[in-house]
Amino acid sequence: MTNWLVCPQRQVQPKLRLFCFASAGGSAWIFRPWVKHLPASIEVCAIELPGRGKRLTEPPVSNLSLLTRSLGPHLLPHLNLPFVFYGHSMGALIAFELCRWLRPTCKITPAHFWASAASAPHLPAGSNSQTASPLMHTLPDADFIRQLKHYQGTSSSVLNNAELMDIILPTLRADFTLLETYRYQSRAPLNIPITGLWGEQDMVVTKAEVVAWQVHSPQFRLEAIAGDHFFIQHP
Repeated sequence: MTNWLVCPQRQVQPKLRLFCFASAGGSAWIFRPWVKHLPASIEVCAIELPGRGKRLTEPPVSNLSLLTRSLGPHLLPHLNLPFVFYGHSMGALIAFELCRWLRPTCKITPAHFWASAASAPHLPAGSNSQTASPLMHTLPDADFIRQLKHYQGTSSSVLNNAELMDIILPTLRADFTLLETYRYQSRAPLNIPITGLWGEQDMVVTKAEVVAWQVHSPQFRLEAIAGDHFFIQHP
């Protein structure tokens, strides 16, 4: 496996690969517990982006087009089985653009795509609650950290640890740069089912912003999940 993928080894031959994409600042480790709750026939392959986890020393990528072109070729050898995508928050945007890269590049797409806690990519930046005004990636460090508290995805012990924040802040800032500089380009809808997952206590992304994913697939459905923006951390 390449260092882009974290795939726990199983004793049986998988029949399906589940590729998971984490939120801003997130690492592949967040999906490790999923292995215990899924059939052995499903292989969980979490995407590890530069700047986190075992790739902590690598510079993070702040441009989605560059990220897609870099990641895509590394996934191709692992698409020899039926596969699906799950993306949470920023991860949903990455997964979406990867779907759009795969379709013309190798004429293949996932069998299903779960867009979790993410507003639809075509929504104007001003109405996308994943962004702040002024844009988060332009804020001084103190204000940037203060805004992070709104997302409720980083513990107070981490936010208040100056040495730790010095390490992870460049990656967090790069991720928000990726989100806030993304420019949607209109294309034909994906011909795959999309399920939008919305946390009923989510203070970051609204239900309407998740429902808006329906324009990107003729087969869309919404599922409401108990919890906030990071409901996947609280099973």
